[in-house]
Amino acid sequence: MTKKMNVESFNLDHTKVKAPYVRLAGTTEGANGDKIYKYDLRFCQPNKAHMKMPALHSLEHLMAELSRNHHEHIVDISPMGCQTGFYLAIINDDSYENVLTLLEKTLHDVLAATEVPACNEVQCGWAASHSLEGAQALAEDMLAAKHEWSRVFA
Repeated sequence: MTKKMNVESFNLDHTKVKAPYVRLAGTTEGANGDKIYKYDLRFCQPNKAHMKMPALHSLEHLMAELSRNHHEHIVDISPMGCQTGFYLAIINDDSYENVLTLLEKTLHDVLAATEVPACNEVQCGWAASHSLEGAQALAEDMLAAKHEWSRVFA
C-alpha cells in the first residue's frame, strides 16, 4: 500500500481520472471560521497531455485577472507544475455550481480577450513566454467539454 502523502493531489490516482474535470480537492478552515475551498480545474489528461508553457502562462494571467470580474471571493488561481490544470482557491463559498459558472464565464472572457494582461517585463517575471492564441485554444477546448466537467473518474 502506498504511504498517504501530505499533499491531497499526491494521493489522487492520476491513472483513474478523466480530464477535463472540475473537482473539490480540499477544504481548509481558518481560526476565525473562514473556509477556503480548493478546486482542481483539470484541462489535460494526466500523463497523456499537457499545456505548453506559453499558453498555460497566458491562460493563468487571463484567468487570474478576468475571474475576479465574476466572483469576489477568489483567493488564488495557480497553475499545476505538471502543466495539466490549475488550482482555484475560493473563500467562504462552498457552491460547486458557482465554481462551474465562474469557470465558464471566465473562459468566455478569455476567448474575447485581445491581449494578455500584465504581459510585460514590469508586471511579469517571464514576459517573453506568452501566447494569447494558445490560451484561447485551451479555453475553447475546455468549454467544448463543459458537459464533462462534473465527471472526474472514467
